[in-house]
Amino acid sequence: MSDISLSGRSFLKLLDFTPDEIRYLLELSADLKAKKHAHEPHRYLEGKNIVLLFEKTSTRTRCSFEVGGMDLGMGVTYLEPGSSQMGKKESIEDTARVLGRMYDGIEYRGYEQSKVETLAAFSGVPVWNGLTTEFHPTQMLADILTMQEEFGGDLRGRKLTFMGDARNNVGNSLMVVCAKLGIDFCACGPVENMPADELVDTCRAVASETGSTITLTSDVSEGARGASAIYTDIWVSMGEPDDLWERRIKLLSPYQVSAEVMAQAEPDAIFMHCLPSFHDTHTTIGADIAKKFALPEMEVTNEVFEGPQSRVFDEAENRMHTIKAVMYATLK
Repeated sequence: MSDISLSGRSFLKLLDFTPDEIRYLLELSADLKAKKHAHEPHRYLEGKNIVLLFEKTSTRTRCSFEVGGMDLGMGVTYLEPGSSQMGKKESIEDTARVLGRMYDGIEYRGYEQSKVETLAAFSGVPVWNGLTTEFHPTQMLADILTMQEEFGGDLRGRKLTFMGDARNNVGNSLMVVCAKLGIDFCACGPVENMPADELVDTCRAVASETGSTITLTSDVSEGARGASAIYTDIWVSMGEPDDLWERRIKLLSPYQVSAEVMAQAEPDAIFMHCLPSFHDTHTTIGADIAKKFALPEMEVTNEVFEGPQSRVFDEAENRMHTIKAVMYATLK
């Protein structure tokens, strides 16, 4: 796939990329990870500068872009929530044109997908989606790299099941990347929390070309059966009001990933989570929920999270390697 070039491209959603282009990014990620672990310098983008625009805070996304950028030899500017005038005193279009004159690449993490699309349209430089309300494409590359490390490079025919609220950016993006790469995708959760019909139809059309399937079910046994990976996410996403907790707990508790759920998957199945996770009471939110609702574990039990099938910290590390690949591929 050495003839593939993504130079000058933005990375906004995986629907914009072909299966071969996604595989190219994954191969590049594995190569850069090997160089990192071997302490082999790879300052391929020396002299370039990037800016990170965050309207939503993050541990993994910020650290991945900062360390990845510095490993590649770039200067990195971080603009925390509220420290830029974007959308307040200055339009997104004007912000894009200013930053595009100063930086070689722009990362955005925040709300509407339209914002990152506007940045890409007006900046004149590659723009990378670190998370929007609709999509989370950099997380997907880390997830698939983690699965490839576990099961080998060709994941076609394997099944990935997302448990819980599949109508969020992670559920949407998992469905897209699975369809693109020929992985069977199952969304397992309440009917009202399934991905939007239009996106499901789009992914089913893609899946028909790659030989995979898209399944939507409310039955936990059906969702877990035959799965090589069980994936879940927190029940109330960043930016959503706290008063959703009671309703979400009642709605999503049947889809908590427990040892019993994992036992219904394939014997070699792994557990995945994009993090952060409420698997114990060691956070202020976790402690508060446990006190209010007598629920010490939420979307996943601590037994599974800390157990031998868990690959959550491999995923977290792989955010850095895959984000580095995206930056290098689009800026080289």
